[in-house]
Amino acid sequence: MTKSLSTFDKRYCESLTAYSRRKTRTVEIGDLRLGHLHPIRIQSMTTTDTMDTRLSVEQIQRMVDAGCELVRLTAPSIREAQNLEVIKKELHRRGIKVPLVADIHFTPNAAETAARIVEKVRINPGNYADKKKFEQIEYGDTEYEAELERIREKFTPLVKICKEYGTALRIGTNHGSLSDRIMSRYGDTPEGMVESAMEFLRICEDQQFYNIVLSMKSSNPKVMVEAYRLLVNTMDRNGMQYPLHLGVTEAGEGNDGRIKSALGIGALLEDGIGDTIRVSLTEDPEFEVPVARKLVNRYENRAGHDPIPFALTDEALLDQFDPFHFEKRTSREIRNFGGHQVPRVIADLSDHSCTEPSHLKPFGYTYHEPTDKWHMSDLGCDYIYFGTKAPAFMLPAGLKGVYDFGIWMGLTDKTHAFPVFRKHELEKRNTGSSTLNFLWLSTQEMDSALLEKLTGLTNWVLILESSHMHKVADLNNAFARLKSLHITLPVVIAGISDEKESETWMLYTSTDLGTPMINGCGDGVFIRAPHIDQTLSNQIAFGILQAARTRITKTEYISCPSCGRTLFDLQETTALIRSQTDHLKGIKIAIMGCIVNGPGEMADADYGYVGSGPGKITLYRGKEIVKKGVNKDTAVAELIGLIREDGNWTEPQLHN
Repeated sequence: MTKSLSTFDKRYCESLTAYSRRKTRTVEIGDLRLGHLHPIRIQSMTTTDTMDTRLSVEQIQRMVDAGCELVRLTAPSIREAQNLEVIKKELHRRGIKVPLVADIHFTPNAAETAARIVEKVRINPGNYADKKKFEQIEYGDTEYEAELERIREKFTPLVKICKEYGTALRIGTNHGSLSDRIMSRYGDTPEGMVESAMEFLRICEDQQFYNIVLSMKSSNPKVMVEAYRLLVNTMDRNGMQYPLHLGVTEAGEGNDGRIKSALGIGALLEDGIGDTIRVSLTEDPEFEVPVARKLVNRYENRAGHDPIPFALTDEALLDQFDPFHFEKRTSREIRNFGGHQVPRVIADLSDHSCTEPSHLKPFGYTYHEPTDKWHMSDLGCDYIYFGTKAPAFMLPAGLKGVYDFGIWMGLTDKTHAFPVFRKHELEKRNTGSSTLNFLWLSTQEMDSALLEKLTGLTNWVLILESSHMHKVADLNNAFARLKSLHITLPVVIAGISDEKESETWMLYTSTDLGTPMINGCGDGVFIRAPHIDQTLSNQIAFGILQAARTRITKTEYISCPSCGRTLFDLQETTALIRSQTDHLKGIKIAIMGCIVNGPGEMADADYGYVGSGPGKITLYRGKEIVKKGVNKDTAVAELIGLIREDGNWTEPQLHN
């Protein structure tokens, strides 16, 4: 796949402007039906030892009570695979008929055992028939074909068992665990992820087995979205309509895990892609389920929405961006917006009177009265929109104010103050700032006459909002129209919401603002959410940019959601590592419970902390093992020592 693609080659969904579910075949997983004719299914994975029947059954009960429709359990060996039958019988005795999925890595014999017991088996093509050694091997066509034949011999027995027993199969590619063979030819790319799955899919079709679900997971939402889009495109061109399982692997904990999941999963759901989802949080699995449900609920009544204003054709839209390779929209640099600048954050204080310095604390600015000094945190916003209410004190250095045009005109000191115009005020544009002006627009206001005026503006930044039900598509359409007319003004994407429930607001805002960012569009974000805590609102703005990999302002943790393979308390360890390293802005640390989620699944982390045995930890620098068999009681200290050794450690700053 090259970057010079025709419009047909770039198709990846039913429509870019009208929501509809991607059409798929129906897959049967026990009594559960999966595909576009059925609801998007919610699933999760147990964190218990699969050999502990009682704990596993009790956890599954809690997951089902929370709304889980599919339950996955790890089966690292034949023993665990065999115990799935015991677990299944006990569940049925308790009246729980949820379909079970066996999660298999490295062990074909465990997969073949499990396929005779449970309703679905998940295999990872990167390690089902390959042992990843991170070796760069040059394969000629003959050697490559020989490897494919070896895989066929190892994989075909499982396919035949699944076909005989009516067992569904998930071919689940993970970004960080592509085989050395795939890496040698395709590199660590979405193309490699897709081809890894397609190799196994072709073997299934040769056996006339079609009860298959596919997935393309990554801890990087940008890579994940590109890979799923490319997979859909590849299947469509080959006449395949298999349903898809969506997930951002190792999303992490807390708000960061929710943001990353909403950005990756939500971006695809917006396009009608996805038939079952799992939100992978470093939390107990029953807490994943309500988050997934909130994401899915948003699309239950999406079909049949009002038309997108000024909608381009799919062909015209696809002429403006490549859905499979990230390319940032070209924008001119105006002050610290656009060009090579990182996306900026504009906070909202327009509904509140800013009468004392403490009112800026939620936005990253703390005033120390004894020294008469301000401290700005790593999450200090760049601008604050005050609307019609000017602050009663001088703003700290570095922070700029944005005011409604009429109020700005009356300010005595305009040094760090800039006006925001509405469309009806644009005729007064010559009386604005000589360096920076904002034009706040709704997508519905972007008619041809307005766009013509934009072509003549210079020192202007657009604040673009959408109130459309199909918001992401509406914003994507607006960006495409700007690009088609060579309008390169920087654009700040506005997230305006009256949502009162904070988690729902967080998920939807992450999807709406983050999706254009991973499409390469957006020079900043502006969040206006009057019912949401201001500190949370500011944190989420920066979290969205971090998840989209467009502005890194804090340490990133890539932590697996735990499962029966985990060799230490993942939640406790993640919290401990975070408490000692969360000041290391820009460093990516992977915390993995076992070797399955070790050097592969952590993909592009700078450092890795991986369980390698009871009470033992292996430390990684990138994908390279640095220390093996480290006692877990000293492993965090040794991780910090490794970071120090590389010159990446800074002491945490203490502030009054």
